[in-house]
Amino acid sequence: MVKKPSRNEARLHRHVRVRSKISGTAERPRLNVFRSLNHIYAQIIDDVAGVTLVAASSAEKDFGAPGGNKEAARKVGQLIAKRAAEKGITEVVFDRGGYLYHGRVKELAEGAREGGLKF
Repeated sequence: MVKKPSRNEARLHRHVRVRSKISGTAERPRLNVFRSLNHIYAQIIDDVAGVTLVAASSAEKDFGAPGGNKEAARKVGQLIAKRAAEKGITEVVFDRGGYLYHGRVKELAEGAREGGLKF
């Protein structure tokens, strides 16, 4: 019997491979992306201290729009860039979380760049 591999397990394996190469520091924290079916989440993380500095998602109460599309992803990117600027963060390392740089992940990244983040 052929066992079909899990798509999420393959994504997690890709994520581990990427994380072995990149890490967030205090000077240049990591912008992590998680994509679910209905929402998209972004965090800016300092891996040295092990803390989340800034977070934004389409699941927040005051977000308003549906969260599972490209427009919402761009809006989350702009929101995280705005919150990062308030904390004095301008440069980050982008961590796509094992997802393809395509669709909602790409829109979030472009929204964050529009908001002023450099990566």
